Amino acid sequence: MKLRHWLARGIAAATLGLAGSLAADEGPRPVVKIGSKVFTENVILGEIVTLLARDGGADAIHKNDLGGTPIVFKSLESGAIDVYAEYTGTLAGDILAGQSVRNEAQLRAALAERGIRMSKRLGFNNKYALGLKESLAKELGLTNISQLAEHPQLRLGFSEEFMNRSDGWPGLVRHYGLPHKPRVVDHNLAYHGLEQEALDLTDLFSTDAEVRYYELRLLDDDRGYFPQYYCVLLYREDLAKRAPRVVESILRLEGRIDNARMVEMNSQVKLDRRRESEVAADFLRGELGLAIDLPPHGMWRDLWKTTRAHLYLVALSLSAAVIAGIPLGIWSYKWPPLGHVILGAISILQTLPSMAVLVFMIPLFGLGPRPAIVALFIYSLLPIVRGTYAGLKEVAGNLKESAIVLGLSPQARLYLVELPIASRSILSGIKTSAVINVGTATIGALIGAGGYGEPIMQ
Repeated sequence: MKLRHWLARGIAAATLGLAGSLAADEGPRPVVKIGSKVFTENVILGEIVTLLARDGGADAIHKNDLGGTPIVFKSLESGAIDVYAEYTGTLAGDILAGQSVRNEAQLRAALAERGIRMSKRLGFNNKYALGLKESLAKELGLTNISQLAEHPQLRLGFSEEFMNRSDGWPGLVRHYGLPHKPRVVDHNLAYHGLEQEALDLTDLFSTDAEVRYYELRLLDDDRGYFPQYYCVLLYREDLAKRAPRVVESILRLEGRIDNARMVEMNSQVKLDRRRESEVAADFLRGELGLAIDLPPHGMWRDLWKTTRAHLYLVALSLSAAVIAGIPLGIWSYKWPPLGHVILGAISILQTLPSMAVLVFMIPLFGLGPRPAIVALFIYSLLPIVRGTYAGLKEVAGNLKESAIVLGLSPQARLYLVELPIASRSILSGIKTSAVINVGTATIGALIGAGGYGEPIMQ
């Protein structure tokens, strides 16, 4: 009996030792950050990659709706994200525009110099196109882009990215000699503009679900201006080294998504109002046979999560602005020459475009709440500094003289007389900053900071 008892204990110890050894060999799960641009298709692809990364053994985080190409690609270069879905036409015509790349082999070589790898094509080709209502196209007899030159009265509205990309409007207007003066319109809102006849023509993607829904005609690119936009995955070279299983898992997407399937997934999200994560999970179940279990979803749970993230951004940035702004206002009051410099510098900071500040912060702080908090701190300073300065300046001279007669020191006069009297002006500045902060915090969603900007973008 004793022999069997010691033998059982020995086997159990060996088993536990082996299990511990295997666990040690596996090590901690790598953290992989997936990014996506601020449009539905890219968010769906981001969700698919996120689920595949988790299936490959990673703790995957999806930073969705990060803005346009410059923000997302810079985030990949800086290491703020590890992988995202991009298009070959965007790479050749925008990101690598100055390098004259002509094929995918040259794209891979140019990206490799930046420490970035490119997958094979996922399958679909999401070309840029120009579209208008089918009824208007029939009325004007429009079938191709070159005919637009004959209709200068048409109202054009293009997305901000299309207006500024070298492979967008700047090159298109030269290539076709178009006389129009388009305005900038959000890509998603442009479809509603077409439906309500506030616009006549807009830029779109060939896999957009709205093309079929709104009965739009895509004009033929009869002079071959637009390049091919095959979808690929871009990922950091160090990801292949630290998480090879994850890279192997996400590369299973190569050649798996054709145009019809991508249009279908876009339609499910944009027209059927399904969540991107649900559509992504259904695709992986059907295409790769993966067993995907999504976390529970509820309106109140999402509302609380969004509110908590928004309050976090506002509370932290506003608190920092109060701590820094009141002393800056006091110094401006005490030393007028210094005050001119302080107020002037903060006023200049206040005029900077919020998107420019956010993009500038990404290389310094990465993605997430930190750059958004710093940007909100900058925008909250001016009302507090100015309110403190104005309140102290308005303290009546006879009250200051009375404090001097009573023998109060300059510090005691400040804390016992001047600041209490100026408190109404100071609080007014803080309230103004709070209002500005709550509204401006919504742009934090463009860099993955969360808050109410996230559902607004969606």
